[in-house]
Amino acid sequence: MATIHLLDDDTAVTNACAFLLESLGYDVKCWTQGADFLAQASLYQAGVVLLDMRMPVLDGQGVHDALRQCGSTLAVVFLTGHGDVPMAVEQMKRGAVDFLQKPVSVKPLQAALERALTVSSAA
Repeated sequence: MATIHLLDDDTAVTNACAFLLESLGYDVKCWTQGADFLAQASLYQAGVVLLDMRMPVLDGQGVHDALRQCGSTLAVVFLTGHGDVPMAVEQMKRGAVDFLQKPVSVKPLQAALERALTVSSAA
């Protein structure tokens, strides 16, 4: 089963989102630091990184860039409370599958994850 890597420095958001995703049947791994994720996660498997944009030390764009540079097969979906249209367009041009605003409802989140899993599985 493909893993959803949930990367957000806000543990309350991470815990709530993980609970929701697990209730939908996804295998979820939570991360609070981009550097830890990049050093410890399996970056060359089918899966999705559900990624916050604003995080300390290494932000979402930095994580996304690092994934692209190393040729990771994980697909990226941004889920952030601090986004705007130009930011979303830029990340989509860089290969993100979707860019969602917090709070997000279940259906758009699940649809984005399913699209991302399809992209990752084809990589």
